[in-house]
Amino acid sequence: MMFPTQPALFVPHGAPTFALRPGAAGAAITSAARKLPLPRAIVIVSPHWDTAVPTVGFADRLETIHDFHGFPEALYALRYPATGCREAAEQVASAIRTAGMPVATDAERGLDHGAWVPLRLMFPDADVPVIPLSIQSHAGPEQAYRLGQALAPLAAEGFLIIASGNVTHNLRDYQLAARSNQIPAYVRQFPDWLSERLQARDVPALLDYRQQAEGAVRAHPSEEHLLPLFVALGAGGDAAEIQRFHAGTDDYVIAMDAYSFLPQSGG
Repeated sequence: MMFPTQPALFVPHGAPTFALRPGAAGAAITSAARKLPLPRAIVIVSPHWDTAVPTVGFADRLETIHDFHGFPEALYALRYPATGCREAAEQVASAIRTAGMPVATDAERGLDHGAWVPLRLMFPDADVPVIPLSIQSHAGPEQAYRLGQALAPLAAEGFLIIASGNVTHNLRDYQLAARSNQIPAYVRQFPDWLSERLQARDVPALLDYRQQAEGAVRAHPSEEHLLPLFVALGAGGDAAEIQRFHAGTDDYVIAMDAYSFLPQSGG
């Protein structure tokens, strides 16, 4: 069976309560998924699976991991009954290997909330095989971008790359922002800088965002929630059509921007 070329997507997963109150961002990613052709499989990249080397999940049935504490009981009752596909997982591992990067496999890894929360909104019937792929927060943006480039050939084979994270993610600022009832300036400034550099395809500036963008370090005290964006950017190819299809803020400090990177000929 032939599958049409898929985009790479960067989608927000917000706080775990995003699963209960998806709001405008949830509506945007749900709508985006409905417009897609049927994928061969979904490769889901979450900041909450962080390993020494890229690791591909090979589980046949993927456990719903509730990797959070102190949230409403209703969240812990939610399940996403995803299935894997060993053949598709091997294709993902092979693509990474072919790009000259190390790769490991995990026969048991399920879906953490960075994966199942957006997937539950986008593919509620859980009818597409899901392949989890880890990030390497210690290796930085350039490595994440190269990981995405390794995945790029899979788009033409019907693999949908979904990279999940947030464009700003400084939870330490939440209490201060909530008390003042104000969104910090960087929560608006950094996403706009990022969008401008993406539209300009200024990859060197993007990879050097911590030095080049005002408020970048405050937006991301640690990098793991932005690294999936670089995976999606690399997976879209050099000539991708880039669309910011949602922009907004939840919980004062979490930018919920979403992007599509659609490969074009020559990408």
